[in-house]
Amino acid sequence: MSGAVTKIDEMTLSGTNGKITVTTVAEPYGPKSESVASIGISLQANADEPDWKVHIPKANIDAVIAALQEAKKSL
Repeated sequence: MSGAVTKIDEMTLSGTNGKITVTTVAEPYGPKSESVASIGISLQANADEPDWKVHIPKANIDAVIAALQEAKKSL
């Protein structure tokens, strides 16, 4: 990642001592690349880098939220 990262929120990863972080990343793939929302999962609370992360372009956020709400219903 090359762009500026802005922290939005951080929460405990249920059932672990890990954490979930939500950030925005400006120009994640180099100059003039579209900013993204980034969700990181760390299995250890003190991890410097997430074990997993996903970048979601702004145009996809609403569809991802809707899919997560549907997934929640089935849990």
